[in-house]
Amino acid sequence: MPGTINEPNMDPDLFRIETNHVTPARGSVLISEPFLRDPCFGRSVILLVEHNDEGTMGLVLNKPLPLHLNDIFEDLGAHGANIPIFRGGPLSMDTLFYLHTLAGIQGALPVKGDLYLNGDFDAVCRYVSEGNQVQGKLRFFLGYAGWAQGQLHDEIEDDTWMVSNESLACAMDDDVSGLWERELSKLGYKYRLWTHFPLIPSLN
Repeated sequence: MPGTINEPNMDPDLFRIETNHVTPARGSVLISEPFLRDPCFGRSVILLVEHNDEGTMGLVLNKPLPLHLNDIFEDLGAHGANIPIFRGGPLSMDTLFYLHTLAGIQGALPVKGDLYLNGDFDAVCRYVSEGNQVQGKLRFFLGYAGWAQGQLHDEIEDDTWMVSNESLACAMDDDVSGLWERELSKLGYKYRLWTHFPLIPSLN
């Protein structure tokens, strides 16, 4: 027809928000759908540190707080000055959690591979105060994200979360700028398109 521009066929499902139907487990990473408007969970990447029949616990990886470790533990002095603290979630915001790859920390809970949660905090403080490498070895969080039995399953079925069981390199990376976009893009072309969606569709 004169004046008509023929466009290539585009699969409308590419733009439909739908979970990738991957089953979560301890050590999985949750990636929020692009239009989730929540101050804690919007465009978030969450590491699941526990997932069982009783419920799920996770730490939000990409929500930094305006705090450093020595703001809370002054005796660490200069060694804690540049160690960031992240908002792990809306629950127990007065409690410090820490991910690490330090083998031999008593009481540490294995997450996946060489990644651990918590453990002997005095040993961790000694590690920091001795000037050992922290970047890539330790990350600190205030609070955590939690789901009751069956709640996360329901949210996944409601297309709130994509699930990745791939590399956990993102768990120990303090450079969280663009982390949501990077992790979503790893899931494939359809999800890479989502990274360009505006948070508020009406502003597009």
